[in-house]
Amino acid sequence: MSDIVASLRTSSEKTYGTIAVVLGVLIWILFGLSLWAAFKVANSEVIGVLAVYLVYGIVIWLGYLIAGVIYRATAFGNMILLSPNQFAHLYEMVETGAKELGLSPTPRTFLYNSNGLFNAFARRLMGGRYVFLTSALVDASDDEQVRFVIGHELGHHAAGHLNPWLNFLKMPAYVVPFLMPAYSRAREYSCDSIGAHLSKDPVASRSALQMLGCGCRRLNGAMSCEAFVAQEAMVPPVAGFVAEIFRSHPRLTRRVAAIQGEARARSASRS
Repeated sequence: MSDIVASLRTSSEKTYGTIAVVLGVLIWILFGLSLWAAFKVANSEVIGVLAVYLVYGIVIWLGYLIAGVIYRATAFGNMILLSPNQFAHLYEMVETGAKELGLSPTPRTFLYNSNGLFNAFARRLMGGRYVFLTSALVDASDDEQVRFVIGHELGHHAAGHLNPWLNFLKMPAYVVPFLMPAYSRAREYSCDSIGAHLSKDPVASRSALQMLGCGCRRLNGAMSCEAFVAQEAMVPPVAGFVAEIFRSHPRLTRRVAAIQGEARARSASRS
C-alpha cells in the first residue's frame, strides 16, 4: 500500500475495517470449532448434512469463478479497452494515477456503452485488476472530472478493498446489522479523497460527484458546489438517517461537502 493511500484512508474506514476483520476471524474460528465438534460426535445423518453444505459452498465458489471468466470474456469481446492506441488521453489518466498509487501493472480499463447509465466501478477478475467506465459518464464530464472518477476507482484497488482473501475474512461480519454498509460508505469517502488527490483539482472533483446527480453535459460548467452542499440541510434528519444506513454509498451532498472541507483544510494549512 502506498503512503498516499495510508494518509488518505479515513479513520472511520480503519475503525470499521478493523471491527469487520476481528469479528470475521472470530466467527470463522467459531464455525471451524463447531464443525470439529460436529464431526467428533457425528452420526451418518449429521455427516450427510455437512456434506450437502460443503457441496453448496463448492458450487457457489465455482459459480463465482465462472461468472468472472464470462464477464472478462464479455469485456474483451464487447467493450473498448483503453491503451496507448485507443483513447490514449484516457489511458494516460489511468496509467499516471496507477503509478502514483504504486499499482503495477496498470489495471485494465474498459469504456462501455451504458445506454445512458452513469457509473464507474472497479473489479477483480481472475486475480487481475480492472476498471470500468460508462460512456454516459465520460460523455457528460470534462477531462478533469473523469480524472477524479478514474482516481476514485484506482483507489479501491490501491486500498485493498477488492482483496479476495481479506474480504473472505470479513464475510461473516455481514451478520452484524448495518456494519458492512457503514464500512462500505467509509471506503467511498477514502476513495473520494484519493481521487481528489490524483486529480489535483478540488473543484473538478466536487463537480464530478455532482455530475452523478445532474447528468447533463450542457449544464456541467454551471453547477454550484455551494448550492448543492446547502441541500444537505434540507434532508429530513430521521428519514435521511434511515435511508443512509442501508446504503453502500453516502449521499452525494455529503461526499461533495467532504471534498470541499478537505480542500479548505489544506488551503488553511498552507496559509
